Order: sequence, then C-alpha cells, then structure tokens
Amino acid sequence: MARGAISMTDGHDEEIDGGGFDFDDWNRLKPFTGRIATLEDVQAKAAVFALGDTERPYPLDMELPQPAIWWDEDGEKPVVIVQAEIHTNAEDEEMEVYGLILPDGDGAVALSEDVDLVDATDATWRKLVEDYIDPSAIKD
Repeated sequence: MARGAISMTDGHDEEIDGGGFDFDDWNRLKPFTGRIATLEDVQAKAAVFALGDTERPYPLDMELPQPAIWWDEDGEKPVVIVQAEIHTNAEDEEMEVYGLILPDGDGAVALSEDVDLVDATDATWRKLVEDYIDPSAIKD
C-alpha cells in the first residue's frame, strides 16, 4: 500500500504531493484513473494498490477524487477515494476495490461494502476530518 497523495493521472508524471487533506483541500488529490494499476505505479506512488492475483480487472467508472467514510476495525474514518477498480476473485465474484487516502496522507485499500460515499459538505465526514487532524477537538 502506497503512502501519500496520488502523483500521476493516466500515466503522466506530475509533482508528488506527499500529504493528506482537510475538508477544504481534498479535491486537490490526484486520482489514478483510466487503467489498472501495476506494481510499478504503486512503487512510484502513482496508485494506492495493485492486485495481481485476480481475473478480468478493469477501472471502475466513477468520479474521483470522492469523499467517503471508511468503516474499518477501529470504526469510521474520513477518506478520499483516489483509485477504483473492479476485480474478479477465484470464486468468480466481482469486487469493487478502492484506493483511499486518509487525512494524514496514509493510504489504505477497502472493498466498496466497507465504504460510504458522501458529499464534501456532509457534516459527519467534515467532523471526522476535523477530529482526525486535531484529536483534541473530539468531544464526548
């Protein structure tokens, strides 16, 4: 899994951002779109993930970057989806796989069933971003 913001779009080199986001600048994150990511793309920090053991992969047609709430084992986290692909597993089931960027710039990979797409004006997402950036802002 790559860290930092996506640095390439459609294979064209751009300056590596290397950071996360807040609720005012999330849309500056550059998505990886137009093709399936390779290991080389991940190593170049152009993509968050590359899956090599699936069948019939193809890019998911969705508007990126996309604010979302990711539900992991620790609860809900604010993220921006910067990569979206569909892969077929050994059981012939299609999986929507997202490459995520967290507010601190870390990357993560999640299946669509663990992610809720939201609008950037969503109050819950904005509060999660604020709390992630400034944990002292969390109120019980």
